[in-house]
Amino acid sequence: MTEATNSPRGQEAGSSPVPSASNGAAPFVEMRGISKRFGGVRALTDVNFTILAGEIHCLAGENGCGKSTLIKILSGVHVPNEGEIILEGKSYSHLSPAASQRFGVQIIYQDLSLFPNLSVAENIAFRHQVETPFRLTRQQAMRKQAEAVMERLKISLPLDELVGSLPIATRQLVAICRALSAQARLVVMDEPTASLTHQEVDALLATIHGLKSHGIATVFVSHRLDEVMTIAERVTVLRDGSNVGTYRVRDIDRRRLGELITGQVFESSLKAPFLTEATPALEVRGLTRQGQYAGVDLVVRPGEVLGITGRLGSGRTELALSLFGMNPPDAGEIRVNDKVVRLRNNREAIRHGIAYVSEDRLSLGLVMPQSIADNTVVSVLDRLTGALGLIDAVRRNQTIDHWIFQELRVKTSTADRPVQQLSGGNQQRVVLAKWLATEPRVLILDSPTVGVDIGAKAGIYQVIDALAARGLAIILISDEVEEVLHESHRILVMLSGRIAATYDPHRVNEQELLEAIHA
Repeated sequence: MTEATNSPRGQEAGSSPVPSASNGAAPFVEMRGISKRFGGVRALTDVNFTILAGEIHCLAGENGCGKSTLIKILSGVHVPNEGEIILEGKSYSHLSPAASQRFGVQIIYQDLSLFPNLSVAENIAFRHQVETPFRLTRQQAMRKQAEAVMERLKISLPLDELVGSLPIATRQLVAICRALSAQARLVVMDEPTASLTHQEVDALLATIHGLKSHGIATVFVSHRLDEVMTIAERVTVLRDGSNVGTYRVRDIDRRRLGELITGQVFESSLKAPFLTEATPALEVRGLTRQGQYAGVDLVVRPGEVLGITGRLGSGRTELALSLFGMNPPDAGEIRVNDKVVRLRNNREAIRHGIAYVSEDRLSLGLVMPQSIADNTVVSVLDRLTGALGLIDAVRRNQTIDHWIFQELRVKTSTADRPVQQLSGGNQQRVVLAKWLATEPRVLILDSPTVGVDIGAKAGIYQVIDALAARGLAIILISDEVEEVLHESHRILVMLSGRIAATYDPHRVNEQELLEAIHA
């Protein structure tokens, strides 16, 4: 369980901010007194941000704190209302996108801005080819340019493959190579690990170290505290559009960084032991699907949170999809309330009281352009339809009001707002509302806090605790060891499609769990 209490703003003892040029390196860019307003809304207020040549610097803060606005000012997308930008000793009131790139500033946004219908080599060499006048594009020249960049980073990419066919982790590397091809001196990565597995994150962090070895500075925009503590030399924290401070990472720990980002003190504790011997809400015996998982046994009881963790490919998500009727097993049995059931599709799973929150809420959990209201009731339209085939407006509104405003307290003034306008944490609450409206007895949560900042995570954990307290059986799937350790009553570790071990959170620590996962 995670609890939060308010912490005063500013620099408290034990984590004083450091001077902007703390390690003797010269500043590559200084942003001084930057303020930005959008209409009557202040996005940034008197923000200072200094990046040293060749350093790895993290820009941290909750969603909406102003990180993206500051980066867009650096890239020339936005013009600040006040402040100055100092590059190569010269002061500028603002930069154009072309000027920012001439200085060697390259921004890699979350969507990567690659061309899916072009090859890897074409994407890497694209800018060079566009800027070369009166010259036909030569495939061989592009390959040589791409190969030279890959050699610098000591990586290998399939140069002839279309980028649209590649996994997200590989596309990240293509975007980094394109930045280097454009003679980058500073690479800014906006939430680069939001869609990556732990192994892919490790590979990306190694690549960032490779950039540093070539004297290229990196700004790593992230709210994943473990990654910040692993990769960054310094971290600048924004809160509500203002500076909290810039800190040497070696002078603070993960817990302190969380306090600086949120202004709250988070106390993590293990859940009390789960002692109830009630009839299992869900029981699995010998469940097998060839090539995905085999011989899986598990039990989850009303009010229990069962954690499942494992590496990518361990079979955890495939198992979850089978329990939701979308990936039927080849052998074994599934029992709901001590009765054997056959789940041939998700409609049957829902009818038996099983709900599943996918790890990919953007494409599988929500219809992003649609309203909060429509996303909430889409799973229960049959229950809201009257005898004439028309939706009962009163019951629809009652359902939306109950789950969106009363139970999950989504931060919005109206349920008619498009769900894509919400923060990641509030989007996840809408996904939960959608499935809780089906009144499930078993709730499967697959990586429920991916892409969610620390404050929103704490809110989701509180929702999970409240649902379990009401008697809902919850299966929590996550590759975040700290998450399963503190949010589960029992933990199952999956390796190569099998349950390799079961752990009591009170008798295991994070390091032991990590070793079990990577055994």
